[in-house]
Amino acid sequence: MFEWAYSGANRAVPRNVGPECAYFLSPQRQIIETIIVTAVCVYTIKKTYPKLKIEQDINYLKSDRGGKRFLVILLALLWGMEIGFKFASRSVIYLLNPCHVTTLIQIYLLAAPPSKTVTALFRIHLNLLNGPLLAFLFPETASRLIFAEASLYWIQHGMMFVIPYYLLRIGGVYNVEPFWDFNWSIFSYCLNLLYHFIILQVIAIPAQVNLNHMLCPAILDPFDGPWYRIAAVVHQAALCPLLCKLFCFTADFCLTKFPPTKVKPRMGDHLNDKKIDETK
Repeated sequence: MFEWAYSGANRAVPRNVGPECAYFLSPQRQIIETIIVTAVCVYTIKKTYPKLKIEQDINYLKSDRGGKRFLVILLALLWGMEIGFKFASRSVIYLLNPCHVTTLIQIYLLAAPPSKTVTALFRIHLNLLNGPLLAFLFPETASRLIFAEASLYWIQHGMMFVIPYYLLRIGGVYNVEPFWDFNWSIFSYCLNLLYHFIILQVIAIPAQVNLNHMLCPAILDPFDGPWYRIAAVVHQAALCPLLCKLFCFTADFCLTKFPPTKVKPRMGDHLNDKKIDETK
């Protein structure tokens, strides 16, 4: 019934689609790994959620900057083009991959009015930047036969780094927790794992489409073998928070300390350094 969403997946690309990839791991192993990862994530989320703090004195400004309008239009256009290519190639299922979801989150962050929800979602999405990094290090463009679609791959993943830097530049609700606070990173990583093992895997198995390598490892995966998913859980547990903190540290240095790019004294400040008159 849903073949229109995945029947166009390129079977010529190794470990991309088909029974060989779908049965790389036994059903028993898939179930056991899913139960263990889900249980650990649910327990960890329950423990870390009460520790997630958003400062009460955040300056909720509704400053409509021209840069935000331009970026939300550009990002929506890129995402719309991606949707068009996926429908044309009958591979809509790939829109579930984390990088596409992260792009959709960034569109929301650019368009939504200031709130604590925006701050929380902004902090969570900063821990998803491992997606575009891995996309650049291990590009998978073999299934993108159209030049424009292949070009869109690089542009979209590049924009995923540009958007959070620009939002950190604006400041206000687009702020981060203290550098040594890893509760947001742990919480975000658990959400990321649950999305992979519950949503992506449940959809990938019947469709036999290797969504974000949940069914079988990539050709270049150094941990190729039956333990590749456990290895990924471990090394991404280190990469995601480290990359998030490195990105925030670099942005902090560029925006508040490096003279050629310094725009404000502190990261949490609004770019225009406006203050709200609480008597109004």
